[in-house]
Amino acid sequence: MSLKDRIQDDMKAAMRAKDKHRLGVIRLILAAIKQREVDERIELSDAQVLAVLEKMIKQRRESLAQYQSANRADLADQEAFEIDLVQSYLPTPLSETDLDALIANAIAVTGAQSVRDMGKVMALIKDQAQGRVDMTTVSTRVKAHFGG
Repeated sequence: MSLKDRIQDDMKAAMRAKDKHRLGVIRLILAAIKQREVDERIELSDAQVLAVLEKMIKQRRESLAQYQSANRADLADQEAFEIDLVQSYLPTPLSETDLDALIANAIAVTGAQSVRDMGKVMALIKDQAQGRVDMTTVSTRVKAHFGG
């Protein structure tokens, strides 16, 4: 079962359970997926659906920070709920040890010597870790490895 099918099944379950809060968020997810499919005229693969979900999480984290700084607890709670629900569709996150091993392996495979080779390393890691780790964290770690 593809990730998109799983999300659609969850939408049907939320409809049957009359869980309007959850249903609204799942519909937002499916709308974002459908929008990308229409824009690009393709059927999204699981990896592409993961990219859509990661983008949604990033947007919601930014909104959450703004709502918290504006003391809007009601809106912040909604964003936190949406983040949790969207994250439930992502694969299990990488541990610190696994991430370090993945970075070391990518550096060895690409033969990277400095920060200038970071693009090669990041491209390899992105393919292997999509949906499992925030790429900003990976970028920071790779820069630290090269002393940048």
